[in-house]
Amino acid sequence: MDAIFIPQLTKAPERTEEIQVQDFLPGLETLTPVRGVIRVQHLGNYLEVSGQAEAIITCTCNRCLQQYNQRLVVDTKEIIWLDATANQPQDLPLEREVTVEDLVESLPPDGYFHPSEWLYEQMCLELPQRQLCDINCPGILSTAADSSEKPVDNRWASLEALKKQLPG
Repeated sequence: MDAIFIPQLTKAPERTEEIQVQDFLPGLETLTPVRGVIRVQHLGNYLEVSGQAEAIITCTCNRCLQQYNQRLVVDTKEIIWLDATANQPQDLPLEREVTVEDLVESLPPDGYFHPSEWLYEQMCLELPQRQLCDINCPGILSTAADSSEKPVDNRWASLEALKKQLPG
């Protein structure tokens, strides 16, 4: 996917560009290509970006460590402000309080919008935090736990002999 030059977007019909996606995204391991559509609309001092996409990924169960496939689905809309001071280095203290107003995306009005990076970020946000192959997954089943004999560690043999001498 090519980057969109933001000033060029104002000359597009309805100030909108729609991108059909059917590709593997760099950095995101998927079994199938990411398929969907991204719509970028220039609305004066901000871009309205919406996207619908899906792909299938391979996850590893957090309980039993088996691999399973899961569908990732993105259906989102985001506003990206156009700010001339965006992406400029600032002399900020190492620690500072962040206000809600600081938690917005912004791009320079004469810069580029990268749809592949935006879609990658949205897909990563949809990755499941808790990966379970099944809601009733029992976890790793140990054959040693099922047997009645406990494994003996020879380093503890002397202590085991002493323990048997003590009155119960």
